[in-house]
Amino acid sequence: MVGLIHKEMVEKKKWIDDEEMLDVIAIAESTPGVIALNTATYVGAKVAGVLGAFVASIAVMLPSIIIISLISLAIEEFGNNKYVKWAFLGIRSAVAALILNAAIKLSKNNEKSIVCYCVMGVALVLAVLSTFEIIKLDMVFIILGAALFGIIWGIATMKKPKKEASQPDNSANEDAPFTETENKEGE
Repeated sequence: MVGLIHKEMVEKKKWIDDEEMLDVIAIAESTPGVIALNTATYVGAKVAGVLGAFVASIAVMLPSIIIISLISLAIEEFGNNKYVKWAFLGIRSAVAALILNAAIKLSKNNEKSIVCYCVMGVALVLAVLSTFEIIKLDMVFIILGAALFGIIWGIATMKKPKKEASQPDNSANEDAPFTETENKEGE
């Protein structure tokens, strides 16, 4: 679904750019509800206000409601059929491939640094361990942990502005070159 949303909203309609899409996905993933619904609501609100948010939300939910209703009828009738079971095996595999494709597309806009790769690796390991119930950790905490790490890392590596008092005093050294301001004053 994320791949479809990206294709429609970023590539075709150009309502948001790749960087904003990453931000929207991060927020939509960490808030309650389906990621597609949260993303559509955000973009709908951005494009057309409250009415846009409402229409986008309904437009995202309605096809799923109809399809799930039809599938549930078919599963009740044909759930034990081996062909239906095989079909769902194929569908699950295709969904996994689509999710991986969306992850690759979205990761292209990430900063390319060892720190970002480490955060991505740790998040992936925690998500896999949580998925297979080796550890009990909600995905929201992985996102919040990565956000907290990003804030701490940003603060720790932030370049501090240089104070004028900390600049060397060139007046004591006659051989030192003039600074630009001293050169202008001497003219």
